[in-house]
Amino acid sequence: MALFKKRTVGKPGEWYYCLEHKKVEEGPECPAKDRFGPYASRQEAEHAMATARERNLEWENDPKWHDTPAGSGTDDD
Repeated sequence: MALFKKRTVGKPGEWYYCLEHKKVEEGPECPAKDRFGPYASRQEAEHAMATARERNLEWENDPKWHDTPAGSGTDDD
């Protein structure tokens, strides 16, 4: 008996964005390492890359994320 059962068919209503094929899928068709989701709707999955870009910008500009205070970095001169 297998310890982990691989789910080959997704649930209806679960939407994913496949990074490998650059397409929206209902239910996971591709491995987890190659997809974003699940999303509640096809439209949310279609905008997965834009959502990721927005979240990355928010994270990169979050002052709590940076370890060093502004202006105290090292000079490379």
